[in-house]
Amino acid sequence: MPAPITPSLTVDAIIELTDRPDRPIVLIERRNPPPGWALPGGFVDVGETVEQATVREALEEACLEIELVSLLGVYSDPARDPRGHTVSVVYVASATGEPRAEDDAENIDIFSPDNVPQLAFDHDRIMKDYRMWRERSGLQHSQ
Repeated sequence: MPAPITPSLTVDAIIELTDRPDRPIVLIERRNPPPGWALPGGFVDVGETVEQATVREALEEACLEIELVSLLGVYSDPARDPRGHTVSVVYVASATGEPRAEDDAENIDIFSPDNVPQLAFDHDRIMKDYRMWRERSGLQHSQ
């Protein structure tokens, strides 16, 4: 029996910089289509866990060693990625230091979770869920 055709598996990380006031997050500006700002992330390689892929992608794109804090959710809308059907496992992570754009990241910047630009893919929805997660966790931001 042939293997079933399934969506591609991806990961994304909401990286909180814990050495800065109000724990801002890191976003990358994508080097490759689709353009725009996004969470650091990418495709899971064969032979690695989603946790390993999240840590690897954060290091490759943002030059940050992260610690996974919490699973935020799994996002599987077939229309979430214009390149094709992907499923993303999204983690909240923490890091310290200065992020630097590398690999698939053209630029990188630090944002308050309450004031981010419009994001690629379904990352605006993910950010909405993340802000709700922070409120439930008692980690509200100053405006």
